[in-house]
Amino acid sequence: MKRGLTDADTTLAELKERVLAFARERDWEQFHAPKNLSMALAAEAGELMEHFLWATSADSHDVARDKKKRREIEDELADVIIYALEFANMTNINVSAAIARKMKANAKKYPVAKARGRSAKYTEL
Repeated sequence: MKRGLTDADTTLAELKERVLAFARERDWEQFHAPKNLSMALAAEAGELMEHFLWATSADSHDVARDKKKRREIEDELADVIIYALEFANMTNINVSAAIARKMKANAKKYPVAKARGRSAKYTEL
């Protein structure tokens, strides 16, 4: 990826294309079955969680800001997103449409009047 990319000027489609191009250049699509990608995604999410293991919720904010750990945390988050995007590529999922649909469903399950300031599951609201 070129330097200077920001969330504000990079589209989801561009990221998906870059991830796909990276895999294709290495002939890795043959290994990118949904099963394998979902497992890799879970493994990378676990590596991200390791940085916060045993920290309190309050302390986790400090961990995320720690200059020594920040780069490692960013790298693990990038791995999670890369695998998620490649999963979308290999399964032909329109990520934007899926997110919009899920957010609409979540809005119904978690109406503001009932969910605001609460962490309860929708079945307990």
